[in-house]
Amino acid sequence: MHVAIAREFGPYKISIHSGSDKFSIYPIIGRVCGNLLHVKTAGTSYLEALRVVARIDKPLFREIIDYSGGRFSEDKASYHISVTDADVPGLLKTSKEELETVFLNKDKGRQVLHVTFGSVLTKGRTTSGQPFKAAILEILSGHADLHAEVLHLHLGKHLKALRGG
Repeated sequence: MHVAIAREFGPYKISIHSGSDKFSIYPIIGRVCGNLLHVKTAGTSYLEALRVVARIDKPLFREIIDYSGGRFSEDKASYHISVTDADVPGLLKTSKEELETVFLNKDKGRQVLHVTFGSVLTKGRTTSGQPFKAAILEILSGHADLHAEVLHLHLGKHLKALRGG
């Protein structure tokens, strides 16, 4: 029905948030919406930027995780997610070797980082006082090829699924 409305009264696009939780329905969405689809990628792009941070500066990534854990309870208010306040302490005990896997490849960890990204980028600071946003951007600009690679891999999965229908 939304696509019919967009065709009749557009131009506008049907907007969906990217997310691995939607992979199973992406082929249907892609087939039904066609060129009337807009996929919002801000949260996913942020998480993939953090993947670059995780690979280049593990201590900074740990600081962001710890900060996010402290912000989670408040920042989760406007999200419908499966991770709970009770899950966070266990996630924060993740060993440094497993941080990327737990926080960027598994739903609960990704959700903690995703719902806190606004606070991280606008309020958060490293232990040395540098804003997290500046530290992240510094790493991304210094490792643009790696950043492009992780975005291509991750967003490519979304595009492939959307074309699958």
